Amino acid sequence: MNRLGKVIHLSSNKNLILRSRLTLKLRTTVIDNRLVPVGKIQDVFGPVTSPYVSIKPSVKNPKKYVGRVLYLMNK
Repeated sequence: MNRLGKVIHLSSNKNLILRSRLTLKLRTTVIDNRLVPVGKIQDVFGPVTSPYVSIKPSVKNPKKYVGRVLYLMNK
């Protein structure tokens, strides 16, 4: 499991926003520390060296993930 980054906030369209240093692919599944799927990467934007990531949540209450670290599953 690779550390993706800490969730900064929940956007107005209910996506989780975080900052990452990894190279990412769209529609990659994102998990929490208990290996529960949280959502999928919807957009990557900002500076190339440290982009922001927008995650479309698949969980019922995405607001509880603000301030928590999310991960990518190793293949």
